[in-house]
Amino acid sequence: MSNQRKLVLFIATSLDGYIATQNESLDWLFNVEGEGDNGYSEFYETVDTILMGKKTYDWIMKHEPGEFPYINKECYVFTRSHVEDTKDVKFVNEDIVSFTNKLKKEKGKNIWIVGGGDLLHSFINKKLIDELILTVAPSLIGKGIPLFKEGNYQTELSLIGTRHFNQFVELHYEVKKEISQ
Repeated sequence: MSNQRKLVLFIATSLDGYIATQNESLDWLFNVEGEGDNGYSEFYETVDTILMGKKTYDWIMKHEPGEFPYINKECYVFTRSHVEDTKDVKFVNEDIVSFTNKLKKEKGKNIWIVGGGDLLHSFINKKLIDELILTVAPSLIGKGIPLFKEGNYQTELSLIGTRHFNQFVELHYEVKKEISQ
């Protein structure tokens, strides 16, 4: 039995599978009546490390001015460019698989994939994700930034549980891992 940390996707999605509109708006999400913080605080306490892509980081910096939202957590931003670290963020230009596997072996709480779609696609393709917690909003966007990009992968999941927060439904899945001989 492994005590390895888990890599967890915790994200909101529209019913038709989008995480944002084409112009990166989340207005559709904030128009849905939730309950409290829809389980965010409870989840946030289970992680001590955060991973995100540069586009997601840039979106956060533009749309959430003021104090960085993930203080007191180790925060890594994957980028293809050389960017200087800040007091809140370490920028990573390493191989995703080796970097993530190294993090998973360190002592600590779980690791949260905040976003975005390109980074998530890489994690799925490399079979690095251990759990998915999807909060589904009763909204149809029609087109936008998809939660899951098209690709040559197949991932089997096992339902751990469901909850609802007023109009939101949370689906919690564990990724079925292939047993190697």
